[in-house]
Amino acid sequence: MFSLTVCDHIMIAHSFRGAEFGPAQKLHGATFVVEAEFRAPKLDHLNLLIDIGLAKVELRRILDAVDYNNLDELPALAGQNTTTEFMAHHIFGQLAAACANGTLGDGGKDVTGIKVLLRESPLAWAAYEGTVG
Repeated sequence: MFSLTVCDHIMIAHSFRGAEFGPAQKLHGATFVVEAEFRAPKLDHLNLLIDIGLAKVELRRILDAVDYNNLDELPALAGQNTTTEFMAHHIFGQLAAACANGTLGDGGKDVTGIKVLLRESPLAWAAYEGTVG
């Protein structure tokens, strides 16, 4: 299995509902390093999995929708506890759609799996990994 990973970061604000979250129920900020790993069993005729430039641009486009925002106020995330795990799944869904709809070029249509990892700190991170197609 081949893989290609692109990275970026976001800075967000959010709060959580539920006593389990303790002080994180209050509005607070977070900075996430976002890693998106694309996987495919074969390379294209140029020996590429996907175009790395297209992957970087698409990841940035997806992240721009949340970067420097209070996630509690975004209609697309309304009513959600935007935990690190939830956000990894949210980003995964958009990247999977970009593969399917051709935004990531012909190589994107051959991607069989994506893993999105969000690092909250050097000591804590969460990820979502799933199949595409």
